[in-house]
Amino acid sequence: MPDSGDLRGVESTTRQDTQVRVFAMPPRDDALPSEIVQGFLEALTSDDPRYSTARQYLTTRAAQRWEPERSTTVLADGPVTAPGRSGGREEGDDLTFTLTGTKVATVDTQQSYAPASGNYSQTVHLTRDKKTAQWRIDALPQGVVMGKSDFQRNYMSVNKYYFASDTTSAGSGQPMAVADPVYVRERVDPMTQMVRSLLNGPTSWLRPVVRSSFPTGTALTKGVTSLTPDDQNKLTVPLNDKAARIGHGKCDEMAAQLLFTLQSLTPTVDEIELRAGGRQLCVLSDDRSTAVAERGAEMSPDHLYFIDGRHRLVRMTNSGGNSASPEPVPGALGDGSKALRSVAVARDENSAAGVALDGKALYVTSTVTSGALPQPVLQSKGQTEADRLTTPSWDAQGDLWIADRDPAAPRLLLLEKGGGQPLEVRTPGLDGRINAVRVAADGVRIALVVDKGGKQSLLIGRIERDKSAERPTVSVQELRSATPDLERVTAVSWAGDSRLVVVGREAGGVEQVQYVQCDGSIPETGTLPGLTEVTSIAASEDSEAPLFATSKDGLLWLPGGSGWRTLKEAASVAFYPG
Repeated sequence: MPDSGDLRGVESTTRQDTQVRVFAMPPRDDALPSEIVQGFLEALTSDDPRYSTARQYLTTRAAQRWEPERSTTVLADGPVTAPGRSGGREEGDDLTFTLTGTKVATVDTQQSYAPASGNYSQTVHLTRDKKTAQWRIDALPQGVVMGKSDFQRNYMSVNKYYFASDTTSAGSGQPMAVADPVYVRERVDPMTQMVRSLLNGPTSWLRPVVRSSFPTGTALTKGVTSLTPDDQNKLTVPLNDKAARIGHGKCDEMAAQLLFTLQSLTPTVDEIELRAGGRQLCVLSDDRSTAVAERGAEMSPDHLYFIDGRHRLVRMTNSGGNSASPEPVPGALGDGSKALRSVAVARDENSAAGVALDGKALYVTSTVTSGALPQPVLQSKGQTEADRLTTPSWDAQGDLWIADRDPAAPRLLLLEKGGGQPLEVRTPGLDGRINAVRVAADGVRIALVVDKGGKQSLLIGRIERDKSAERPTVSVQELRSATPDLERVTAVSWAGDSRLVVVGREAGGVEQVQYVQCDGSIPETGTLPGLTEVTSIAASEDSEAPLFATSKDGLLWLPGGSGWRTLKEAASVAFYPG
């Protein structure tokens, strides 16, 4: 049952079955202007690969100038059409219609999704052909427009992969794969769409911090219109001559980018063969890709960690269930000598960073060997517990992130390899105070819960590192909202290469647990079983790892396909490494 909020009426439209295919219908003879406009808008929501039927509603000149791939505008309930005034001709051979609606999101020419708000208003002009006497559209906005339900039916979110420019895995030294989510039309050869999108390079927001192993100008061989894996789940990708002279190591990286990307789309591809210049360049299988690059989804944690009723660090195997037995973590954070409020365990699970119960001091110590608690590596001067240190967070490079909420000197800090002089991270554009910090495994994206005027928002930023000076400078750039509809975010955790799990509520609503994409979109499996008074949420980039949470009832576990189950252990905070 909800624990807060009033009853409120909502308008609901049934979402169409995702398996339904919509076929565009051409304009009938002597169709009225309103039918032409409506038929054109319906044709935009079809599975027509090149919008050839939609173009039949346009004049020849307008059809040549119209670029539907330039953008997609998503409206809450689809465009509403209203006739406007005519162009003033006495013959009445032209007419204007206005399309209106409430904007929800836009998808740009790079297929990058961005939440949007405000009113949509565009005009469509029609004219009657003098020879055929048929109405056709001769002026219209570029791109396509459709309602939210049609967008969800037509488009799917897929990750394409590049490599972090300035970070590598602390454990393996391999390049870190970074997910770049884009939206593609689900039933218009998405595999070929994704290969072309990958070759075209990263989206503008991510481009400053990633690189592609494909040489500039690499594209599919001329004449290739569709790519399909063979009966052995191997996909052969023929490339133009730009890729003909690459070395074997670089070729493996290119194949890894393709393999990670296509496996985000479908599990039926487990081997990539690259060809160029009439010869085979390389072949990379799924089991060998882990030797080429590392990505968060492949980092399976050994343990789930939590702070027990005695304020000490405890762990258990991440399989969940009542059979799992917790044990104190070796070292000073698990022996109970220092009461803890929050902890972050490094991704290699060999060290941990803990914040004291009063929030004043940060300690970093081993989780492998025993020993006395070392001196704190960081201390806050905040006057109250709420004005001191946040929960820390580790990236895959082995660096430690934390925010000091002291109103007199609020800062986002980075401790290289978990120690040394803290480096203050620049946060241009940040408006508010940081309440929580979660760094993605790739080390180039960071999730911040920011409080401004009592509203807690989840923002995703891009981590930029300048290593040219004696001491590197680090900044978080272009913060953007991942939860535009939520008024209060109380807990967050990365739950995939581009997905997070969030606890929050809308204005006047009840608290809910849901998945969100880092671009601000909501995946189909967005909402999770209800849970109230959540104090922490524990998810892993590895989707096979079960979901845990803590509330007033203690430690809870979410087995696949069922509701939350309460475990016997008392816990205030639960988390996976990272």
